[in-house]
Amino acid sequence: MATASRFPATRSKSVAATAAFLLTATLSPLLSAQTTSLPDAPTPSNPELASLNPQPLDLAFFTADPFQQSTSQNPAPPSLSDLGLTPDQTKADPDAQARLDRRTHMLKVHQKLGLLTTIPIAAACISSAGATPDKNSYGNTTSRDVHVGIAGLAIGMYGATAYYAIRAPRIPDSGPARGGIKLHKYLIWIHAPGMILTPILGTMAFNDIASGHKPGGIEQYHGAVALTTAIAYAGSIVAVSWPIHF
Repeated sequence: MATASRFPATRSKSVAATAAFLLTATLSPLLSAQTTSLPDAPTPSNPELASLNPQPLDLAFFTADPFQQSTSQNPAPPSLSDLGLTPDQTKADPDAQARLDRRTHMLKVHQKLGLLTTIPIAAACISSAGATPDKNSYGNTTSRDVHVGIAGLAIGMYGATAYYAIRAPRIPDSGPARGGIKLHKYLIWIHAPGMILTPILGTMAFNDIASGHKPGGIEQYHGAVALTTAIAYAGSIVAVSWPIHF
């Protein structure tokens, strides 16, 4: 009885062992095949999708010096040689610089004297009202003396102003005058002859009136010539003071 009772237990153990062996023998090839022959990840067949693959992150971009990056990205400015200028053309010329400095100085003096000359010119025009002599009288009245003295001062200052403009060194290859400078030079042909004719016509008119004759020749235009000269002179100052372009 004892032997029969142990047989079923031993038989059941042998059957379980046999079943476990068969199950292990059946599943082991499948498990080994799945772990050793797994397929690769699929690759996109569309080229547009392939271009969307993420690229590796470049950490050097974040660690580099931004100043060095901007310097490497911006090219160097062109040099004078790149512009076609030779060293002989760009070197300093002491003679040319001295000529330019002298011209600048003389033109500044010309400008200041020109502005100051407007004072005696205006005073001469105002004092001319009392400079007309009485008929048959050559007496030098006080008003005439004042007028002649102021007019002489205006002519002298005008000559000094013109001297500094004429004697200023010329700059070669400076090109023709434009704008207000051009108008300023055109008006010289009006007020320069007027400054010469005005005192001559004034003397002729004074002699005619003093001798009892009415001025009937060119001397009768003494006042008109003087006024035209003053207007042209004022216009030449305005021409270089305002931004006139033509």
